[in-house]
Parts: sequence; C-alpha cells; structure tokens
Amino acid sequence: MKAELFPAGSGSPGGLQIETMAQGDLPAVLRIEGLSFTTSWPANAFSNEIRDNKLAHYFVGRLDGEIVAYGGIWVILEDSHITTIAVHPDYRGQRIGEEMLLKLLDEAISQGASWITLEVRESNEVAQKLYRKYGFTTVSTRRGYYSDNGENALVMWAGNLKGELYGARLRVLRTALENESG
Repeated sequence: MKAELFPAGSGSPGGLQIETMAQGDLPAVLRIEGLSFTTSWPANAFSNEIRDNKLAHYFVGRLDGEIVAYGGIWVILEDSHITTIAVHPDYRGQRIGEEMLLKLLDEAISQGASWITLEVRESNEVAQKLYRKYGFTTVSTRRGYYSDNGENALVMWAGNLKGELYGARLRVLRTALENESG
C-alpha cells in the first residue's frame, strides 16, 4: 500500500502540493538549484533523470502554483538513495523540506525499499538534525566529497523502512507535522 504524506491533489495543511517533476518544471528547479548549491546540476542531468532513469523518482513542491522545493531518490531493489533535496531560500524554515523528505521516504517505501541513504555536508547541521529526526544515523565520512570547497560529506542511513517501528515513527512525525502546519 502506498503511503503518502498528503493524497494527490489535497496539498498539505500549509498548502504545499507535491507532484511528480516534469520537464516544464526544470527552469524553476534550476533556479532553486542555483540558489541552494555552489555546484549545481546542469539542466540535462535533471532532464535525463526524469526522462530516462527508471530507478529515479523526482518531485516538486508548489505553493500557490509556484515551485518552491524539489527532491529526488533512486530506488534499486531494497536500497534507496536521496540524490537531492532543496527548498528555495525564501521558503526555508517553514517545514517544506521536511514535507519533501517525508514524500521521498513514502516513495522509497512504496517502491519496496528497506534502506535509504544520503550524503550531507559536514557543516549542514540543520539538515543533519532533520535527518536524525527521521531515523538517519551517520555511518561514514567521505573526505573531500564536495568539489567546490573540498568539504567532507557525512553518509547517513536509515533502515528497516518497512518495519513496524519505523512505520510508527513516521506516523508520529507526520501527525506532528500536520498539526504544526494546520
């Protein structure tokens, strides 16, 4: 059964609509990408991901029709990898990133993943705190991972996504998010 943060078309209590990323979304996605990361993915990378990569699942978040966030994962059998997640700087601190993270977790679970991983900058304590809240733990460090400044990446994993304990954690966090947004 596919668990979704908010059913299609309903939006979140705060009005965020999360939809599958389409080619027409790329100009807005690339604007957010450029504002969020010093080393940006090129347009053709996103285009190839959503058009050709059958393992990729990418989404955009809209407020009042405007794209304000995006995120993506790869799901390979029981493993999933968050490839990217970003929120427009003007909309940060409004739990939009958390809603997108929940959507990515829902998608990973619905595609059969048992594990999920990601890389995060060592200096990005805000993101690390959010990931820990959702059960991610640091398992290793990739030295000099980021090409723009040589910063290390922390590799974080969350496991047993299909287990009852993780499901209960998501239900509690989802309810808290809905209550805060509503």
